[in-house]
Amino acid sequence: MATETAGHYQTHRPVNAEEIVAMANRLIRRKFARGRAMTDPLAVASYLPAQLAGFEHETFWGLFLDNQHRILAFEQLFSGTLASASVYPREVVKRALQLNAAALIFAHNHPSGTAEPSQCDRAITQKLKEALTLVDIRVLDHFVVGGDEVTSLAELGAV
Repeated sequence: MATETAGHYQTHRPVNAEEIVAMANRLIRRKFARGRAMTDPLAVASYLPAQLAGFEHETFWGLFLDNQHRILAFEQLFSGTLASASVYPREVVKRALQLNAAALIFAHNHPSGTAEPSQCDRAITQKLKEALTLVDIRVLDHFVVGGDEVTSLAELGAV
């Protein structure tokens, strides 16, 4: 078992890689726990590679936030193939309304290992933004994760 003190972690015995991954997953779940405020985009970006690691296909995620940017839910919305995932704005809007979200942050992985957003990534971000704007839900960012690299579409001016 591991103990946590002010961001430092210590185990009481040797651990293997599977146990480290399990501990990291528990830490990620705490960081994305309901009610936690997400006010720092870098904090969100720093936890995404571990969350999206291990998928051999594209997965598309939504971080649903209230009007104070506290987490309502962090959910995998869509799953695809090695090179793409179909994303349906209607389903995203439906889920956001179910959760009474005021804002959303999107994330998806590129199994190829590159975090460079594609033209399709930019287009779906714009489509989602337009659909969600109709129901007064803001899109704050869309992160593309490739390996341990993360690219923010907001930083690129695409959100």
